[in-house]
Amino acid sequence: MSVRVRLAPSPTGNLHIGTARTAVFNWLFARHHNGTFILRIEDTDTERSKPEYTENILSGLKWLGLDWDEGPYFQSQRLHLYRQAIQTLLDKGYAYRCYCTPEELEALREEQKARNEAPRYDNRHRNLTPEQIAEFEAQGRKPVIRFKIDDDREIVWHDLIRGTVVWKGSDLGGDMVIARMPESPDEAFGLPLYNLAVVVDDIDMGITHVIRGEDHIANTAKQILLYEALGAKIPEFAHTPLILNKDGRKLSKRDGVTSIDDFRKMGFVAPALANYMTLLGWTPPDGQEIFDLHTAAKQFSLSRVNKAGAKFDWDKLDWINSQYLHKMSPEELLPLITPYWQEAGYQFDLATDRDWLLSIIALITPSLTRLTDAVGLSKLFFTPVTLSGEAKEFVAQTEGVKETLNHVLANLDGELTAEKANEIIKQATKELKLKKGTVMRSIRVALTGELHGPDLLQTWLLLHQKGLDKPRLETVYQSLSNNH
Repeated sequence: MSVRVRLAPSPTGNLHIGTARTAVFNWLFARHHNGTFILRIEDTDTERSKPEYTENILSGLKWLGLDWDEGPYFQSQRLHLYRQAIQTLLDKGYAYRCYCTPEELEALREEQKARNEAPRYDNRHRNLTPEQIAEFEAQGRKPVIRFKIDDDREIVWHDLIRGTVVWKGSDLGGDMVIARMPESPDEAFGLPLYNLAVVVDDIDMGITHVIRGEDHIANTAKQILLYEALGAKIPEFAHTPLILNKDGRKLSKRDGVTSIDDFRKMGFVAPALANYMTLLGWTPPDGQEIFDLHTAAKQFSLSRVNKAGAKFDWDKLDWINSQYLHKMSPEELLPLITPYWQEAGYQFDLATDRDWLLSIIALITPSLTRLTDAVGLSKLFFTPVTLSGEAKEFVAQTEGVKETLNHVLANLDGELTAEKANEIIKQATKELKLKKGTVMRSIRVALTGELHGPDLLQTWLLLHQKGLDKPRLETVYQSLSNNH
């Protein structure tokens, strides 16, 4: 059997990590089986669906490295298929027109609530007489289309992740609405709702496996009934675990996680995020934690997807991201870091400063966890520095700082090389009878305003290229001279 899976996001918001993780699992499954990965946009919610959300979804999937073999298909362009299916269900007696008003349904819910009952439709319009229908039509009522659900029916399927799943018809809330009220007099019924449209699409596209979040399990029970009523083959289902926060609750915007775009802005690179999402519920057989999607696809199987919720771990994501950043060359990182530098207001010319910028990146790369870290780590090259509290304390309490700076300034003429910088430090240590650590910390404090940081010699050389070292050394030396 040829594997055909699909991702079917609704463009009512940006691409969220839950949908993205579903996309990753479907893509891995399709690639593992040399199957087909289909993208379908479920945009029949005309009030909430927006083109910018569709674009966000498409660009987010591409950024993550997820390509699709068919699509994107748009449900709004397939309405004729849903209308045909609805008419078929009406003709076969599986569906009917329900004329209940919103007020009547709300009154029903209030009655059930008063009796401590779960809200459900009581199927009151399932068997209307022609006379009753005529009366409702005369009143100007517009019907929805409901699909009949037998309360005594037991729906059973083998879930590829969860094993045997059993649902009772009585737990599905009564006959379900599959089409809205018609919006114009010439329409037999209105727009289709999710459960009907998704089944029609999956049948039409020959979907063999439906891989989606466990929050769809109740929908699966309803959809199986629709497959049966439409005389179609039922696909296999696999319900992936929810992504949870550190407290074990479903991940939400309150946890600082919204769209994939947000992860990009926070400084995560696409391969690292895709790598991490693969681990959210799936365990590789070889125990490796750093891998690309193509490597994961060779090993991926639904049998190794966990049933329990997958806790989102920021520390783990940061670690994985750092592993990717540390392996990237300065040339690869430059276009990724540049936007963050520009947003911070750093002034540079990409054409003339390219080699200098690449050297800065090479210097700070071992300290990067996210791309955003480059702003703070490189700040000393783009903005004036001030001494930190720790640095001020060092300058005030350490003997030989002023003398060290004076010595460096006296010998800082012409071009500076690593050899010359080392020689200056060596001479200061010998002539001033100071420890090498004192000399180096004195220079670092004057150049960077901090006691700690990246390699001193490389930092000094990069500052010297822009003529920034001497003014900084002089500033700290003058402040020490004025205080004494």
